[in-house]
Amino acid sequence: MSPEDESTVPRVLIVDGHPLFRGGLKAALESTGGANVVAEALEAVARTRPDVVVMELALPDGSGIDCTRRLAEDRPGLPVLTLTVSDDDGSPLAALQADARGYLGKGAGAGEILHAVRTVAAGGAVFGPETASRLAGLLSGGRRRDAEQLFPGLTAREAEVLELNARGQDNRRIARELLLSEKTIRNHVTHIFDKLQVTTRVEAVARAREAGLGDGDEG
Repeated sequence: MSPEDESTVPRVLIVDGHPLFRGGLKAALESTGGANVVAEALEAVARTRPDVVVMELALPDGSGIDCTRRLAEDRPGLPVLTLTVSDDDGSPLAALQADARGYLGKGAGAGEILHAVRTVAAGGAVFGPETASRLAGLLSGGRRRDAEQLFPGLTAREAEVLELNARGQDNRRIARELLLSEKTIRNHVTHIFDKLQVTTRVEAVARAREAGLGDGDEG
């Protein structure tokens, strides 16, 4: 494959905690002339002005999700392609919520990663087949997991109670559905109030619905 016109070659910034992987990824992206790696540190974004950032999620000194979210806030329009070795089902959803444009495992081949980089740089979105399947399951049936991602300070049970509250269920109905006592549900609600820094159920439900939980269903 011959080198492409420079105007069509995306400028890539790599953020990854493993020097060997960074070097291998740089070589793979540049070997065909399909991409140009301009830096290997997040601090170089302003200086190098990349077209796309390739972000590892499990960084040694922080979370790639947090870095992706900050990039979306500080530099809207700069697309991020996330790479990870994690098998955690929550990771694709968290990346999507942080405005990542793509999510691939590090086991992806060089051609697949190059295609993803070019697609994301051009304004598209790329999620591998397995990731797309996992996302479909999470978005269609993973409400409790979604609540945990949106409100990470909550326990799994508290997230479930908040989701049911957002769907318009009172403590008695929630207790019946979860096979718990009303007193236990009240305790969970108290903890939810403390963690969300609200004082009433109406405020808690409003926070949940603003985040997309409940869909306004009062049934």
